[in-house]
Amino acid sequence: MMETSDPPIVKLPQKRFYRQRAHSNPISDHNFNYPSHPKELYKDKCPDNKTWDELYPSRGDRKVEFADVGCGYGGFLVSLGETFEDKLSIGMEIRVKVSDYVMDRIESLRALHPGKYQNIACIRTNSMKYLVNYFEKGQLSKMFFLYPDPHFKKSKHKWRIINPSLLSEYAYVLREGGLLYVVTDVEDLYKWMTSHFDAHQSFKRLSLEEEKQDILHDKLLNRSEEAQKVERNHGSKIGCSLSAQEIA
Repeated sequence: MMETSDPPIVKLPQKRFYRQRAHSNPISDHNFNYPSHPKELYKDKCPDNKTWDELYPSRGDRKVEFADVGCGYGGFLVSLGETFEDKLSIGMEIRVKVSDYVMDRIESLRALHPGKYQNIACIRTNSMKYLVNYFEKGQLSKMFFLYPDPHFKKSKHKWRIINPSLLSEYAYVLREGGLLYVVTDVEDLYKWMTSHFDAHQSFKRLSLEEEKQDILHDKLLNRSEEAQKVERNHGSKIGCSLSAQEIA
């Protein structure tokens, strides 16, 4: 009688093997591969990049709708996949080891839970430079900027991912009525970001009542690894949600 070997044991990756500096300079010339146009990602092959079908094995004719920009170790991205099973969510992370961790985490989750987590994926990229290479006009319905790097020094404010020029790009890839979420534990950064939102005609702040009705309201503050770190350090978390407006 032929002996059958036991299936390999699947384990989730351990963060201690993927440690990396918390901050990365988004202005420097990192070595990135990126599509020349969003249409490339729908082809059978995309040079040096995975197509959407390779990233999402059961994509069908769906398009990515949610983007977690600077997804870190992927805690919130996983929560998105569990909360919105019919939507495709992408995590975008600039750091090599951190993005590797998220990719390995998703692969392990898929192996541990067959048929699940097919709706989330992660890519390593610089969203400040290449966002419009991935998404068509009005493609996204939600964008998340959770605990972005504060870049405290005034000379490094240009590194901040929320700034006037980039807000126009975010408005371009968001559909009318699409939502943009920001959360931070740095009050000065929060005031800085919201001042730019208030000055930009493409975004309108939601009321507190509207924010509380959002299914993601509590998850935004609690489901990412950075949020849990803030909890451990007894810090405070502040955020807001904004709706993309059509400009006449």
